[in-house]
Amino acid sequence: MEAAALSCLGPSHADTMDRRTRALPKLNPLAVFAAWTLVAVLLFLYRWLDDLTRGHTGMMGLRLLEETTGAYTAMLLFPLLVWFVRRFPIDKTNWARLAPLYVLAMVLLSVTHTSMMALSRAAIAPLVGLGPYDYGDMRVRYWMEMANDALSFCVMTGLINLFDYYATTRDHEVRAAQLESRLAQAQLQNLRLQLQPHFLFNALNTVSAVMYDDPRRADRMLADLSELLRMTLRNTQAQETTLDEELRFLGHYVEIMQARFEERLQVEVEADPVVRGALVPQLLLQPLVENAIRHGFDPVTSRGTIEVRCARENGTLVLTVRDHGTGLKEPAAQALQHGIGLSNTAARLTQLYGERHQLDLVNPAGGGLEVRIRLPYRSG
Repeated sequence: MEAAALSCLGPSHADTMDRRTRALPKLNPLAVFAAWTLVAVLLFLYRWLDDLTRGHTGMMGLRLLEETTGAYTAMLLFPLLVWFVRRFPIDKTNWARLAPLYVLAMVLLSVTHTSMMALSRAAIAPLVGLGPYDYGDMRVRYWMEMANDALSFCVMTGLINLFDYYATTRDHEVRAAQLESRLAQAQLQNLRLQLQPHFLFNALNTVSAVMYDDPRRADRMLADLSELLRMTLRNTQAQETTLDEELRFLGHYVEIMQARFEERLQVEVEADPVVRGALVPQLLLQPLVENAIRHGFDPVTSRGTIEVRCARENGTLVLTVRDHGTGLKEPAAQALQHGIGLSNTAARLTQLYGERHQLDLVNPAGGGLEVRIRLPYRSG
């Protein structure tokens, strides 16, 4: 019966197997001492108040001796019980096989506990002025104490199992969270690595387009490109950077593009100084501006005007990139799936911020396309 009760309190088979291969957390000695002290105090109050209700006076010292020795000798045996429960974990698959072993352990612990109580009380009682301690007929005492010890054995075994089950479950949750975090970081790093060669390939194509017509301009573009590469390699592990650093990166990219398109391309950047310390994903604005340059030129004048705005609104950082091209001709969800720039940006924002961000593609009044991003405002 005791083993069946324990099987209800014990861990699952998977957790049992895990216990055999992994060290479980140690119990805090101070917490164990405090728990047994509380047990001693509660049992003492019960016995002493019972004596008072019956008119038995002068029993306070005796009851205090009995309950403290009973609790603290049990505390000394408690580590053995913990070792036994962890050495032979019981569950619904093995309780019938382990039940006799648990009964034997309970009997041995009870006999040992009763003997320790008898010896300690016999030794301490005269020292504190209580005279010789009479424990009665030990042949009967062992059976009487075994009834109490059997109940205590079941309760403590259940508590140990519950503690270990909670610790194991908590450890699994922490490990799962760590693995999920590492997976998210790996996915973010993969998305970022997709952007870097894509950006580099397009930038080199731009340099190649003017190399033979204007070597000086190509040289300036290569200088800006080398600075861009230094900035991307400076902090390869970080997923976020300050907006100020991102705008500096964007500035070098814009100089490369303006060297190619000259007066046909105009890029306006407006950022409130107070938001330049906000954290944003690395390589966030460049692919959006690149997409605007690719699709935002006026088909009539062959000129492009790109507007980049950065502001703080109600605790969020709002970033907008607008062009004055033909605008969006398909649903925004479909447009976000096309090309590396927009699709990669959407995926990275989802990985980093979840539902705390917002990415919208809208056709504003006056024509063109506006990419609007809202992020949680956090200072770097």
